[in-house]
Amino acid sequence: MENNYYKEIKDLLINNEVYKKVKDYSKNKSDLNTYYNVGKILIEAQGGEERAKYGNKLIKEYTKKLEIDIGKKYSGRTLRRMRQFYLLFKNWSAMPTELTISHYTELLSLKDFDEINYYINISINHRLGYRELHDKIKNKEYERLPKETKEKLINKEKLEMIELVPNPIAIKNKNNIDINNIREKYLKELILDDISSFMKELGNGFSFIDSEYKIKIGDRSNYIDLLLFNYVYNSFVVVELKVTELKKEHIGQIEVYMNYIDKNIKNINQDKTIGLIICKKNNNFVLGYSSDLRIFSREYILN
Repeated sequence: MENNYYKEIKDLLINNEVYKKVKDYSKNKSDLNTYYNVGKILIEAQGGEERAKYGNKLIKEYTKKLEIDIGKKYSGRTLRRMRQFYLLFKNWSAMPTELTISHYTELLSLKDFDEINYYINISINHRLGYRELHDKIKNKEYERLPKETKEKLINKEKLEMIELVPNPIAIKNKNNIDINNIREKYLKELILDDISSFMKELGNGFSFIDSEYKIKIGDRSNYIDLLLFNYVYNSFVVVELKVTELKKEHIGQIEVYMNYIDKNIKNINQDKTIGLIICKKNNNFVLGYSSDLRIFSREYILN
């Protein structure tokens, strides 16, 4: 019986290698099926799920045989991943084949299926490579989403652009600046030093227009910390940086800037401007009394 298990696994792996060479356009599906089926057979060969947790002896034996029959490509680590892959996805009706097995391998450390669904969807929708997916998981992007956003994702409700912005926002701290002594000028410099990472942190469709964007209100010049545009939602985004707790005057300030952009910069085909205040500490009471639903706030962390 044990030899039959091994033969099934060997045949699956060989067939997958042949299939990928002949039909490259659908190799993702072949990889997923192979990982799933090999994982399932390994569980059966080890006497079920409970015993499989401690069944690395059999995997070592199979690895030695596979090295002789196929080559060194299928290590003990790879076979254990196949077993883990089956255990994680055995109850799924279907897995999206747009993603590679490398994407799914990045998901093996996760336990929450809502979290797994989130990363699968953003990987497909944003065309993320598996390394980009790795970074998002490492930075705990899903965990940092607002509670209300997670509930909408679970219920498959429509989300606004800003709802997918994590809270807190992670800003790369290349200069190792002390978060307790940081000034707005230095916070802005950290963002501009790696503006690409900051755009990805905010979500999909953001593009950078300018920092210290000059506007003139009456006879006085004012400067918007960051002016962005989101091409998915077709709207400008005014970003103000605050190294203090959110205050009511911050809301008044950003509202003036948003209204200026709406009246002087945006065209009739674009949606109304969004305001995002990035602050050291949120104050939901202050934000709760704002009548402008286009204004949002997020805390920041340096990492």
